[in-house]
Amino acid sequence: MTFRSLAVAAAGMAFLAVNALAQITTIEGIVKGTDGKPVQGAEVHITRTDIKGNYKTKTDKKGHYLYMGLPMGFYDVEIMIDGKSADKQTKIKTSPGDPIPVNFDLAADQQSGARQQAAMQQAAMTGQLTDDAKRGMSKEQVAAMEKQIKDQSDKIKKNKELNDAFNEAMTDVQNKQYDQAIAAFQKASELDPNQLAVWTNMADAYAKNAEGKTGPDFDSNMQKSLDAYGKALALKPDDAGLHNNYGLALAKAKKFDDAQAELKKAADLDPPNGGKYYYNLGALEVNAGQPQAAGDAFKKAIELTPTYADAYYQYGVTLLGQAKTDPSTGKVTPAAGTVEAFQKYLELAPTGQYAQPAKDMLTSLGSSIQTNFSDPNAKKGKKK
Repeated sequence: MTFRSLAVAAAGMAFLAVNALAQITTIEGIVKGTDGKPVQGAEVHITRTDIKGNYKTKTDKKGHYLYMGLPMGFYDVEIMIDGKSADKQTKIKTSPGDPIPVNFDLAADQQSGARQQAAMQQAAMTGQLTDDAKRGMSKEQVAAMEKQIKDQSDKIKKNKELNDAFNEAMTDVQNKQYDQAIAAFQKASELDPNQLAVWTNMADAYAKNAEGKTGPDFDSNMQKSLDAYGKALALKPDDAGLHNNYGLALAKAKKFDDAQAELKKAADLDPPNGGKYYYNLGALEVNAGQPQAAGDAFKKAIELTPTYADAYYQYGVTLLGQAKTDPSTGKVTPAAGTVEAFQKYLELAPTGQYAQPAKDMLTSLGSSIQTNFSDPNAKKGKKK
């Protein structure tokens, strides 16, 4: 090979060597914490994004890190402190020559983030993205953020209209202006059909609006009340209180069989409060002229809540209908449990609303009335 050929070959080799060196780059930087001081021992995760590649190093006591020999490409650099991500910079394009500086100042970022968040909140309120909020964002990010702000602005406006309509309706209910309340609840339900409070209060407003009405006006309001309860139960089908209130509304609409089913459902869903649901069921049975079924309901209320005074009284009243009268002597023999029910009521509520009627019942049945009932709320076993 001639000298010239050797020179050409050497030049080619030199070119290839320079070209190979140009493929290597370095990333370095300083990491400062939220207190403005260098962070020692922070993990620096360097991830190549154009092709697969992961690199890792740590900061020294001056908060400095350096990673040499990185292939040319695009990188994300993430700072991990105590195992948690503290900050991240993305789409870092490397180039030959001096190290690429990628610094992190968590205090400044925190302040910047707070300013940007404030700017974003202001933008959501005004519907305009300010220059402060746009700073550091790509065109795509700005477009996406503007859409998000518009959606958020629309949501805020909608929520305000919803709250205004609901509050207006509740004020109308307090003023017993039920027609106006119903119109406001309807508006609220159209703004957001998934608000439980809207449907339950609307149902109550229709039921109250039915009071004093007769015929088709009564039936129409009660049916709309039941429809609103149906919407509420669709949102929260396992709410015992809702089933109880729905049952009472059904009873008011004279749909007693459906009402009984709803009150039983309430008791099944909420056994600790089953006593009051069965008490309500007993009251419905009484109003429907079914004393035997009413007695069974009051007895069940007592079983579930043994301290339910009113349930004992009402149970005693239903048992009165089962008393036997001797046709020859006229002597009345009460059904088993009648006297005990009235006495238990007086024991639990000696000054209750049914105290005098209970005493009158016992007198008419020829039973003595105890007068030394102890206070059921007094502490038991207390030493003097």
